[in-house]
Amino acid sequence: MPATIVIERAENVVRVRMNRPEVRNALDGAMIVELTDAFIALAGDDSSRAVVLEGAGTMFSGGADVNYMRASLELDQDENYRDALRLSDMFKAINDCPIPVVARVQGAALGGGSGLVAVCDIAIADDNAVFGFTEAKLGIVPAVISPFVLAKIGPGHARALFTTAERFGAERARVIGLVHEIVPAASLDAAVQGAVDEIRACGPQAARVAKKIARTVPNLAPEEAREWTARTISERRTSAEGQEGLRAFLDKRAPSWR
Repeated sequence: MPATIVIERAENVVRVRMNRPEVRNALDGAMIVELTDAFIALAGDDSSRAVVLEGAGTMFSGGADVNYMRASLELDQDENYRDALRLSDMFKAINDCPIPVVARVQGAALGGGSGLVAVCDIAIADDNAVFGFTEAKLGIVPAVISPFVLAKIGPGHARALFTTAERFGAERARVIGLVHEIVPAASLDAAVQGAVDEIRACGPQAARVAKKIARTVPNLAPEEAREWTARTISERRTSAEGQEGLRAFLDKRAPSWR
């Protein structure tokens, strides 16, 4: 069976491409496993500075594969439960990746495709892209993706979009925080590269710790946050990278990682 994803490395940037354009890069059992394994492996990659998650062809991801959904009809509740856990593990692997992840979104990101956008740190979409948590239209629900989507867009928007299962455009996706930047399709690659370049201009470890802060602090009690953030900045200030960055700024020169 051919691989459902393609992984490319150029210098210190990794591109993870969903490679099923003939079915709109729909998620099936094989792709779920391959994406999970890829991002678990990336978690141990100390040399990469950024990851770009993208879809081959004209669409980012149309959500669940038709045959994958058809197969679920033959599974009992326990088997569906285990299958759902595997899907959750895939989203968690991307969400937990310590390397900043940029989503390159073209065409559409529907159902699980919108879930993939939600677990990326930066999402850049073309101005014609369409989104939607469309599960309720099929009599099911956006359950597995909900923890990640709620963390990104909040319960107010989720309550409206989950219950209507409506499709919505890139501008609404930007307003609710699912997408961070909208550009014409012809400018999408340049915009993604710009985001990658901004990440690479940061200290390699600082970018990772900054991502960890954004994911950790909302879950801490105020006193825990006070202590954890103070410890984190003290560690960064005394680290070799922090010392180099501060000295470079004071000396008006570029830091060594540039």
